[in-house]
Amino acid sequence: MPGLKEVRIRIASVKSTQQITNAMKMVAASKFRKAQTAIIKLRPYAAKLREILQNLSVSIENSDENVFTRNRQPEKILLVIITSNRGLCGAFNSNVIKMGLHLIHNGYAPQFKNGNLKLITIGKKATEFFSKRNYPVRESHDELFDKLTFDNVAPLAERLIKAFSANEFDRIELVYNQFKNAAVQNLIVEQFLPVSQNPATVNPVQATEADYLFEPDKETIVREIIPKTLRIQLFKALLDSFASEQGARMTAMQKATDNAQDLLRELSISYNKARQNAITSALIEIVSGAEALKR
Repeated sequence: MPGLKEVRIRIASVKSTQQITNAMKMVAASKFRKAQTAIIKLRPYAAKLREILQNLSVSIENSDENVFTRNRQPEKILLVIITSNRGLCGAFNSNVIKMGLHLIHNGYAPQFKNGNLKLITIGKKATEFFSKRNYPVRESHDELFDKLTFDNVAPLAERLIKAFSANEFDRIELVYNQFKNAAVQNLIVEQFLPVSQNPATVNPVQATEADYLFEPDKETIVREIIPKTLRIQLFKALLDSFASEQGARMTAMQKATDNAQDLLRELSISYNKARQNAITSALIEIVSGAEALKR
């Protein structure tokens, strides 16, 4: 049985850890509320904009101006892997990294072996993991989560659009956690380019193609609306990931706080047992000493 001093040290250590995890939970809860509000407000706009874009792309898929919907043979692949800058958020980062590895070694294994697969990492956890293992990381943008705004994300979306237009890549995919609620995140592999031409992928209920009136003309609108939609889609993916991160961290820290409370309860029992054992031993020594004096 451990001694009283050892148990007291462990109790003090667990209490200190519990205070830290509880404080981190409160900080994550504050950030989570802001991130949740932002993604909930943006999601309907982004979904409707993409639905309009897909209907429009279908109607002019044979146009020379519509380079963003051309489905080329996927020989050159770019994966944008989005994690967080910090840990202590459960399996949030490991799930994204595992999916990235699955795509590299299974989904796009021939392209990876031929050197035609590149990575863009957003978040220090993905950057550190893939860079240390010598995966082909083209760029890393860990600074985006320091100040997550549309103006900071738009330049990256522009570079992705230009790279696809210049035939540097035949397909660009995003790998990230989509926010559902504080305890649940959906791992998503989303095709960024080329733009999907199936309207039902955005809203499965509306499987029919809508007929819109366009002014000045469809080609001009495509040139304007596609880059805007893609910038919105990338920004939405980052907001989804950020909200999911805060929810995952809040849940993980809550579990850690509860586990610390359970451990404190067990340590208190051990402390009481050790204290009772020490008192019993002292009483036995006193009684034994008194009996020895009588003799």
